[in-house]
Amino acid sequence: MKYSFYHFAICCLLIFTSCKEEKKAIEKVEESTKPNIVIIYADDLGYGEMGAYGATEIKTPNLDKLANGGMRFTQGYASSATCTPSRYALLTGVYPWRNESAKILPGTAPLIIDVTQPTIPKMLQKQGYYTGIVGKWHLGLGSGNVNWNERIAPGPNEVGFDYSHILAATQDRVPTVYIENGNVVNLDPNDPIEVNYKENFDGEPTGLDNPELLKMKWHHGHNNSIVNGIPRIGFMKGGEAAKWVDEDMADYFLADAQKYVKKHKSEPFFLYYALQQPHVPRTPNKRFVGSSGMGPRGDVIVEADWMVGEFIKTLETEGLLENTLIVFSSDNGPVVNDGYYDDSVEKLGNHKPAGVLRGGKYSLFEAGTRVPFFTYWKGKINPGVSDAMVSQIDLFSSLAALTGSKESTDDSQELLDLFLGKSNKGREEMVIEATSRTAFRKGDWAMIPPYKGPAIIKTVNIEVGNDSDYQLYNLKDDIAQENNLAKSNPEKLQELIAAYQSIRGTKNTEVEQLELK
Repeated sequence: MKYSFYHFAICCLLIFTSCKEEKKAIEKVEESTKPNIVIIYADDLGYGEMGAYGATEIKTPNLDKLANGGMRFTQGYASSATCTPSRYALLTGVYPWRNESAKILPGTAPLIIDVTQPTIPKMLQKQGYYTGIVGKWHLGLGSGNVNWNERIAPGPNEVGFDYSHILAATQDRVPTVYIENGNVVNLDPNDPIEVNYKENFDGEPTGLDNPELLKMKWHHGHNNSIVNGIPRIGFMKGGEAAKWVDEDMADYFLADAQKYVKKHKSEPFFLYYALQQPHVPRTPNKRFVGSSGMGPRGDVIVEADWMVGEFIKTLETEGLLENTLIVFSSDNGPVVNDGYYDDSVEKLGNHKPAGVLRGGKYSLFEAGTRVPFFTYWKGKINPGVSDAMVSQIDLFSSLAALTGSKESTDDSQELLDLFLGKSNKGREEMVIEATSRTAFRKGDWAMIPPYKGPAIIKTVNIEVGNDSDYQLYNLKDDIAQENNLAKSNPEKLQELIAAYQSIRGTKNTEVEQLELK
């Protein structure tokens, strides 16, 4: 009996061990087959800036190939008409107007995402993904009074990114340095960085006082510290060895995005690849100067298109393209002159950055938030065009569904089948935001509440949507928003006001002064 029991126990142990190993093997296979996820996020790219969206004066062959080979949305929206709020909403799945700090930030602003808050990278970490960001951040760093000469935290690493290699804010703001996993790259401890957004440091030249040092002249808002002959927003001293070379930024971040993919190709990865183009200052590498015939603004769009093409080649070479979901969009609509004399207006020609839409960056009209938006997954998403309404906020819940997570937020809708081209059902309604003002989309309709302030911001030549009366547009019949139907269709107006207030509330929020930076 002892002999039999002994053998029985051994057999059970072997079976148990075998099952356990088999379960591990299955889990490993399942993990290895989870799709990689890449979000490529342009900066100030308008609805009409790609051939796939109707552009005729500028060539974007690499982006067009992806857009036409995947699911292209004609009603794809950023949450906001400016950068920081849209980036906040993209990563958190929460409307930016719910966070009073989600507005255009200076380079010294503290992190505006709470470290306990759910984010896309946090959610994906739980699903076995390695997560990374390469490129523009602009969601704040630290807790205030950042010491740039020590590890900077909290930042991307504290809100779900295993790896981060970023510029702190924007290309036109100080500090003009790269930050990798919280540490300034190439920082010389004997040349510490100091940053101030209120006053200059003694003896430091500025764009306002020293125009003779400039290779790019400022038009508005950009007349503080000079770096690489370009006047910036904010004052900076020190950190000479760490300062970036603007014309090399595209190559710098592309190389790191490619390196990231190669390093983590054996595990499921998420990459948030945040481009700096075509945000100011527009500084194309010399290889692209003159490539568009539209001056630096057009040239950096051509450069960005090339970057995306090179990145896709890397995915293909590494055998990853068939197992990678790619999402492409922009943080807000276009602006031509956004602070520098760079021939962007003079050389625009027949190009229409907003396409057929009204407004642009900073605007509550459609061009402020309706942007290029498409998904691509070779062999999984059939080429198509969808008129369904979708927001970048919806990526949180949809990517959760894709990876088996049950996480969601109140504002993010699960539209995975729409993103994969298996359904044409999108959102019915949503709130959009622009410089602390909000408006509403429902069905074919757009409603803009009354707001004080100028109708047109002359420095950037953009209609921002301010009016003393309500505005109501039927976008199906009037995509250019030329006919205000608020007075002729009061029933529809009241319907949209009620739906808007049920989400936004009835409080008349104070509208902050517009910052064109």
